[in-house]
Amino acid sequence: MPRKSQKAKLILTKEQKEELQKTVQSRKAPIREAQRANILLRYSEGIPITEIEKMTHVSRPTIYKWVEKALAMGMEEGLKDKYHRPKEPVITEEAKAWVIHLACQKPKDLGYAAEVWSRRALAEHARKHGPGFGHECLKKACKATIQRILSEHPIRPHKVAYYLERRDPEFDHKMEEVLCVYKEVHLQNETIKSGHSPSVISVSVDEKPGVQAIQNIAPDIMPDPVKQSRIMRDHEYKRLGTLSILAALDLHDGHVIGQIHDRHRSSEFISLLKEMDDYYPAGSTIRIILDNHSAHISKETMKYLAARPGRFVYVHTPKHGSWLNLVETLFGKMSRTFLKHIRVTSKQELKERILLGIKEINEHPVVHRWKKFNLAPNF
Repeated sequence: MPRKSQKAKLILTKEQKEELQKTVQSRKAPIREAQRANILLRYSEGIPITEIEKMTHVSRPTIYKWVEKALAMGMEEGLKDKYHRPKEPVITEEAKAWVIHLACQKPKDLGYAAEVWSRRALAEHARKHGPGFGHECLKKACKATIQRILSEHPIRPHKVAYYLERRDPEFDHKMEEVLCVYKEVHLQNETIKSGHSPSVISVSVDEKPGVQAIQNIAPDIMPDPVKQSRIMRDHEYKRLGTLSILAALDLHDGHVIGQIHDRHRSSEFISLLKEMDDYYPAGSTIRIILDNHSAHISKETMKYLAARPGRFVYVHTPKHGSWLNLVETLFGKMSRTFLKHIRVTSKQELKERILLGIKEINEHPVVHRWKKFNLAPNF
């Protein structure tokens, strides 16, 4: 029969026992904390040290250590290690600051070919040049050393994230104009439901260039209930060229006027304007939301607009603000539906299938709406 321990009993409340039990059963707690929680829980139940040793597979000295710590400092302190530093750090704070300063520079500015640092390159530079700057402790710095230094701040010079700089000084004003048009269209649509037609028709216009005509080298293998559940496609393909989609999205009824061209020049844009002119009633004004593409404001385009005074009104989106143009949602719908994974045998087939896709959209038109009007600060 195991000898009864002479140590004091560990008295735990019901809540403390439940907390220890959760730690023992936790899959996320560190293994050492789970072991210590199991030791303290068994000891509080009056189980002898010998039996605890067998149950937890932990040595007697270790069990005594954590029991004594819990008895002296409480259950919470008994579960965790005290912070201790076996020896003074080798890398000084000044050396760390030098490494951080180095990481905040581009390697090309220091004579290297690379645009961004890698941790290995930083370590090599620190070993080579650190002692010369008075940081002798960096003469043996390795990749892991640099990683620990960078992680303290944190700095990740090997990562690149992109941002969009506002280069249009009138960004807010132009954004407000576009959002005002969307708000007015919403009110017009409410009037249209009562049987009135708007005298000003708002249309969102843009182009989607670079739509690739891609041909399969080998035929697709269709799904088979026995063999495979997906379409199987050979990874090789042939590029046949690209096309541009010019689209005008009616913001009142969702109708799309679309044209497909090999290029997007003034002549192609004027062709879209002429089709819009023929489609809408002669007495109405066509208000177009569009960006500042050169084809939209070229001499040829201005000459055509001058020949149709009062027919077209431009509302420009701000520079780098194409996301404000609702026709982008139409292009997104195309990319998710009939353009997704498309394969053709010629550019002509691609053109025909795009026009067919636009026809299908017009058979079930959807009115595109802008809902977040609070983007404009003074709206």
